[in-house]
Amino acid sequence: MKKIFLLITLALYTTMMNAAVKVDRIDPTFWYAGMKNPTVQLMLYGKNIKEAEVTTDYPGATIERIVQLDSPNYLLVYLNLSGAQPGEMTLKLDGKKVKYQLKQREKAGAERHGFTNEDVLYMLMPDRFASGSTDNDQIKGMNAYKNDRTQPSLRHGGDLEGIRQHLDYFNQLGVTALWFTPVLENNSPDNNGFSTYHGYATTDYYRVDPRFGTNEEYKRLTDEAHAKGLKIVMDMIFNHCGLEHPWVEDMPTRDWLNTPEWLEKAKQEGKKETNDLYLQTSYKLTPVLDPYASKVDLKETVDGWFVPSMPDLNQKNPHVMTYLIQNSIWWIETVGIDGIRMDTYPYADAAAMAEWMRQLNEEYPNFNVVGETWVTEPAYTAAWQGGSKVAKINSNLKSVMDFSFFDKLNMAKNEETDDWWKGYNRIYNSFVYDYLYPNPSSVMAFIENHDTDRFLGNGRDTLALKQALALLLTVNRIPQLYYGTEVLMNGTKEITDGYVRKDFPGGFPGDTHNAFTAEGRTKAENAMFNWLSRLLHWRKGNSVITKGSQTQFIPYQGVYVIARQYNGRTVLTVLNGKSTAATMQVKRYAEVIGSNARVKDVLTNRYYDLSKDLELRPRQVLVLEY
Repeated sequence: MKKIFLLITLALYTTMMNAAVKVDRIDPTFWYAGMKNPTVQLMLYGKNIKEAEVTTDYPGATIERIVQLDSPNYLLVYLNLSGAQPGEMTLKLDGKKVKYQLKQREKAGAERHGFTNEDVLYMLMPDRFASGSTDNDQIKGMNAYKNDRTQPSLRHGGDLEGIRQHLDYFNQLGVTALWFTPVLENNSPDNNGFSTYHGYATTDYYRVDPRFGTNEEYKRLTDEAHAKGLKIVMDMIFNHCGLEHPWVEDMPTRDWLNTPEWLEKAKQEGKKETNDLYLQTSYKLTPVLDPYASKVDLKETVDGWFVPSMPDLNQKNPHVMTYLIQNSIWWIETVGIDGIRMDTYPYADAAAMAEWMRQLNEEYPNFNVVGETWVTEPAYTAAWQGGSKVAKINSNLKSVMDFSFFDKLNMAKNEETDDWWKGYNRIYNSFVYDYLYPNPSSVMAFIENHDTDRFLGNGRDTLALKQALALLLTVNRIPQLYYGTEVLMNGTKEITDGYVRKDFPGGFPGDTHNAFTAEGRTKAENAMFNWLSRLLHWRKGNSVITKGSQTQFIPYQGVYVIARQYNGRTVLTVLNGKSTAATMQVKRYAEVIGSNARVKDVLTNRYYDLSKDLELRPRQVLVLEY
């Protein structure tokens, strides 16, 4: 009897040990040989995996360290691959074999070139742009959701295939790079008419959301875009993830998230609502750079949650940050993206983000990342650009978003340009602070995006829009457009963000209005599309715009003039900032006009005589070339 008991005990122990080493998942799902940083962090998921002994005899690979986390269901294995070649390696967990793939890189890091001021980025939301397949509208096994195009905050069914089918449209328009809002899995259930169609609540960092497509479809789209001369910019979020991410239900460590205490209390109380332990971000980014900032203000900004459904990741935890850094590298290597737009940049830990950029720049010296830095003062934005002499921490970030330009321009469009502060004086007074930027030509400017009212609001003032676009596309910046502006899409956020994120007309089955073709567009839409397309194609490869010096003149009698000059060529952008006629007094601009008299307006192909004063119609814009 005693012998039988021992046998049963041994059998149970063996069963438990076998269960303990079952690996459910490894992140990254595979890795690459030949990286400059030879160390890779493998995050192993599995029930009671924490105590497993891990070994490998793969040539050139050594285990640097094994990190046991607070949860029994995770294990971190840090491998040094400095001598490893591509192939299938074997990890042994308590003797059980687990296969892991090391792949060959497609190209060296220095061969990957990011977006620059030679590009024009076209930002779009995959869910709202075009549907190429209805097979992925309902995916079994995902949390409850529905597609309903009548509801502005639910999913509408756009996908990566829909974008791929319209790549020629972008070439017709004349843009050179596509920035999609996040495409990774957002497996959050619909909640009171709202969904995570926008993509900013990641629940799997290594998987494209199946409603958008697959990782393979993302790769195919990127490859075909490259073949057509288009770059792909990936939207990433290091600040927060989605509430349904496995890390939230089973936190790897107690400090994996910032201020998670409210979750435990809510769980104990059996409630889903926030409680007194919940810390909400103030959305005020100034404390991050404020030399007089209080601790409470700074903590609210960087440790508070964006919203209750988006848990705040703790980048100060080195294992969290290593995971995120590797994820960005994995997508560059796996899909071949040409740039990254980092969401909510200053909300994350500044030192950790600077280390991310240092590592990325070392591996990919010609790559580019732009950070969302939503404060409307140039001094704030400039401090986030790498190499800033006024920042406490060098961010190593090459590009930042010019919210000052956006803010001032959207005020100026409703004002008369006077002799001091209003109208285009706001833009002039924003550009005067370009001396703060280490590299003004690597600052991204825009007139609208998915988080703002459309430039047109609820109207269709094409005079103001043309002025804004002409300015955007000729100044010393990386320009970014928002989808549909070229066909006069409008809307405001008065009710919900969904009204500035409407479906592109013609992108979905059953659409009777198709703005993708000249035949399907209205007369007004074609006029706007053709005007912008002409300007974009003229800008493409234009060294005066991408390499030229910039001279701006204080707005005079309502007229704002900016000159770009390079190798004896000049482009003059002239804006009448008044709703009445104005006169451009040519003598004021003699230093950039010189002896040139006959000049061409690239917007209309009409010639003008600059030997005499130029009469301008209300809100007229000229882009003069000579």
